[in-house]
Amino acid sequence: MANTTFTGPVISTNGFVGAVTGDVTGDVVGLVQVPTYTVSTAPSAASIAGSLVYVSDGAAGSAILAFSDGTNWKRSDTGATIAAS
Repeated sequence: MANTTFTGPVISTNGFVGAVTGDVTGDVVGLVQVPTYTVSTAPSAASIAGSLVYVSDGAAGSAILAFSDGTNWKRSDTGATIAAS
């Protein structure tokens, strides 16, 4: 198994994919940057349950962090499906 050590921000423009096995513990220290979309450009929420995105207009035109429930992108504040209006 390989180990990688790095410094600086980790930025994903298309998400991270991989398997985590074993007893994994720890804290994220620093900034976490998630991909940014609009309601109309957000990828399908199907088959990526638990993923996070930043939707610049997903809270009736305002920005919101959203998560996939495996079917729709849901607002992190209310659980409602994202909508531009």
